[in-house]
Amino acid sequence: MAFKLTSDYSPQGDQAQAIAKLVKSIRAGNSHQTLLGVTGSGKTFTMANIIEQIGKPTLIMSHNKTLAAQLYSEFKNFFPHNAVEYFVSYFDYYQPEAYIPRTDTYIEKDSSINDEIERLRLSTMGSLLTREDTVVIASVSCIYGLGSPDDYEGMMVPAWVGQQIRRDDFLQALVAILFERNDIAFGRGKFRVRGDVVEVHPAYLDETAVRVEFFGDEIDRISTVNTLTGKVIEKVDKHTFFPAKQFVTPADKMKKAIVEIRKEADARVAKFEKEGKLIEAQRLRMRTDYDIEMMQEMGFCQGIENYSRHLTGRPPGSRPHTLLDFFPDDYLLMMDESHATIPQVGGMYEGDKSRKTVLVDHGFRLPSALDNRPLRFDEFMHMTHQRLYVSATPGPFEIVNSRPDNKRFIPVKGRGDDRGFTHIDLKKLNVVPSGSAEAVGDFDPSKPGKPLVVEQIIRPTGLLDPVLVLRPLKHQIDETIELCRQRVEIGERVLVTTLTKKTAEDLSEYLQGTGLKVRYIHADVDTVERVEILRQLRAAAFDILVGINLLREGLDLPEVSLVCILDADKEGFLRNETSLIQTAGRAARHLNGQCVLFCDTVTDSIQKLIDVTEYRRSRQMAHNELHGITPQGVKRAVQESLQLYSNQRESADKLERSMVADDEEAYDKVRVIAELEREMLDASAKLEFERAAHLRDQIVALKDGSAAAAAPRKKIGYPKGKGRKR
Repeated sequence: MAFKLTSDYSPQGDQAQAIAKLVKSIRAGNSHQTLLGVTGSGKTFTMANIIEQIGKPTLIMSHNKTLAAQLYSEFKNFFPHNAVEYFVSYFDYYQPEAYIPRTDTYIEKDSSINDEIERLRLSTMGSLLTREDTVVIASVSCIYGLGSPDDYEGMMVPAWVGQQIRRDDFLQALVAILFERNDIAFGRGKFRVRGDVVEVHPAYLDETAVRVEFFGDEIDRISTVNTLTGKVIEKVDKHTFFPAKQFVTPADKMKKAIVEIRKEADARVAKFEKEGKLIEAQRLRMRTDYDIEMMQEMGFCQGIENYSRHLTGRPPGSRPHTLLDFFPDDYLLMMDESHATIPQVGGMYEGDKSRKTVLVDHGFRLPSALDNRPLRFDEFMHMTHQRLYVSATPGPFEIVNSRPDNKRFIPVKGRGDDRGFTHIDLKKLNVVPSGSAEAVGDFDPSKPGKPLVVEQIIRPTGLLDPVLVLRPLKHQIDETIELCRQRVEIGERVLVTTLTKKTAEDLSEYLQGTGLKVRYIHADVDTVERVEILRQLRAAAFDILVGINLLREGLDLPEVSLVCILDADKEGFLRNETSLIQTAGRAARHLNGQCVLFCDTVTDSIQKLIDVTEYRRSRQMAHNELHGITPQGVKRAVQESLQLYSNQRESADKLERSMVADDEEAYDKVRVIAELEREMLDASAKLEFERAAHLRDQIVALKDGSAAAAAPRKKIGYPKGKGRKR
């Protein structure tokens, strides 16, 4: 199937030329290309247009789950008729196995798996094996070990109408691919049997099961049904059942693997004993024997991924199978916020290796456990062929490699905090600016020596980059207070960035003492609370948000018109060129956008920020003047609150907004719970997991019959005879 982009608007501003140049470069076979798109220029829409025109399966990588979920939602809307999948780590909580020799402390692996994300991961694997029109939005978890695609595909169970197969043989085939029989609690990854009717709930489907009806030893009918009502959705001629788990191994491979594990364990134990490490030898022998017995009896053991090399039959030192192996040879890779994603990919291998080496040296794991690892950066680059780097601040790696004559990637040495790249460097590299006289039709991406860095500077809304203002460090707090007051008076919001958590907290407290409504946000603030704080800022519950490093890429706050950067001349990771450009960009969605930097010295990073801002503003103003464009601010609805069930410390007045109205004398609690459950499932399906968690807590409270939930309330709620008021 071809990719079909669905959208109410067409490319505007710089988008059309960026799409044309990048598509031409990719079709010319270039391995690297970079899209330098400023904040708010519609980079996601540009990426969607490129996917539609190139027509290849595409992997889009993001450096965190939140941004990945945002991209997933946007691409689902862009490609409703194609397979858009979401692949991130399925752990809500993960404590890796570790050993600390200094204190002789062993930390056992502990984790909590999110069922919904596991379903989406399985759906991703199935789509890649069966469809060519697939777009996968993934985090860095896609470079971690996964089951072999050959084993996964080889264990699929096809079923079709008219197939000659005994019912019991069909059931055994389902058990072999890790489905479980449960005639009472029917759920994902389970099947139930009623005479000649077998109902299977595939692990990758949400509320849909497959009903297979037998007539003797022949499949008579196959239909999809709703798991809740049992109503037939549609009749189908065939259906392929994928394994219920991501890691599957055929029985013959399992037997061979156990033999190899025993051989390795015997050799390792003998080595420990020869070296006089009797404790390590005994520890390894007990651990390995127990794991082998579990695999023989149950087909599974705790930490089975550490034996993945043996289970997949790979030679020592070879790379693991990952999600990239499920893609066809010819696919497109897009790295969103590449300045953060590329270093993250490059740093995974060494961190994993250092932890596991300690476990191996002290007899907790076999040396083969080291082969259960993420990809090295060179392996990752070898497995990707055509790449598009997307960022407002691409690093030297992206720029240097984006040369049409470069067929192999060039490692760029440098510190992780020195990855910024400005238009000055681009001029030195002879980059063709997007608004130059060179027409798209004359652009030759195959010409060697010229880096293909396509700038997307003009925003569809005509907005300019924020104005930069430099103020001295002396009295920076007093200046900040006055600037905040001016913005608050006209109904606008402010972001203030500091260097430490303590400073953020103290500054928030001090600003509150002056009568301003302010909150702080940093890494110690709970994830759910962070989302709610950002929502409240947009909803004007408070006016000023103080933060450190979270107020950067991916933060979409159209109401923010002022960004204050305290101690801007303190060079380092938090005040380098990339950080300053990204932070200043948070005010780029407002007509009155302004960024104030408090500094006594104009550092190299500040100067680069000034240069790139002046360059962009001049280009943007010239474009607006040429086309008669009047800049327009970004307007976006404020998302629904996650705090659907207030905690006990909140005032009674706040509680009134989420409870049942007192004019409904005997409201139907069952109906309320049923509606909340529907909303919870809907939120989970939309990857709004924080909102789903709050709905779950409210349901539990109602089921427990708590006084707070059951007490009649006034004002907003459930009017008599009407549905829930939103």
